Amino acid sequence: MRFTKMHGLGNDYVYVNCFKEKVVDPATLAPIISDRHRGIGSDGLILIERSQTADVRMRIFNADGSEAEMCGNGIRCVAKYVYEHKLADAGGEVSVPGQPPCPASLNIETAKGVLTVGLITDDSDQVQEVCVDMGQPTLSAKDIPVDLPVKEVIEQPMMFQSRAFVMTCVSMGNPHAVFFCNDLSAVDLGKFGPIIEGHSIFPNRINVHFVQVDTPTEFTMRTWERGSGITMACGSGACAVCVASVLTGRGQRICTAHLPGGDLDLNWCEDDNCVYMTGPAEEVFKGTWPKK
Repeated sequence: MRFTKMHGLGNDYVYVNCFKEKVVDPATLAPIISDRHRGIGSDGLILIERSQTADVRMRIFNADGSEAEMCGNGIRCVAKYVYEHKLADAGGEVSVPGQPPCPASLNIETAKGVLTVGLITDDSDQVQEVCVDMGQPTLSAKDIPVDLPVKEVIEQPMMFQSRAFVMTCVSMGNPHAVFFCNDLSAVDLGKFGPIIEGHSIFPNRINVHFVQVDTPTEFTMRTWERGSGITMACGSGACAVCVASVLTGRGQRICTAHLPGGDLDLNWCEDDNCVYMTGPAEEVFKGTWPKK
């Protein structure tokens, strides 16, 4: 099985072009190839498949084999792969709120629905950055889902392992719990990440983000991703934090997220209520995985 290793801000996945390759059991394969000591090493497996409703379809499997609904860094890499390997004909210019229009675009089917991405290329027609219309955030507790007796989870006091937290929850097609703090370096992410991810109030588990607001237009975040653990970046999580910062009066709609792997530009647009995310996508290497 031929594969390509790619990453968005260090959030790395193994990508398989299912136009040419067949993956019989991706849920079993994902933990094996994601193993950083005995496998290829990655945060998970992403399949690029044919779609009946868009240019391509993306399926995401976390490092533990569970299937995820959405991956913001992953979709940017899929867009780069599809464009540069000519798996689909790119559409024309697409407008990006707050930025110059992107000269080319693709539609990508995800479990969240079909998302439009704008492509920013260099002089050699290689994709350098991708802007993704991540769609509208979901704030309803029952739809995220969060099993709490509230309509929306905004600045909700919580106790995890006898420690008090204040939590805001947002879905960007996948669920996110956001915790603002004064000192990000003091947070024991390795301890509280898995405790919160698997708590009983989250029927589908949840992505966990601790955030320090630097200015109204900048924040720094660290992430424990559902099914993958600590990662260098989470695109959908950065979008959720952008929304949470506005809802709690901490930030503005147009902002920059600083993640361990780099920066993402975000815009929760008032006109259409959609969150736009712009960031890089990089190919690392290609290889062949022996079939067993």
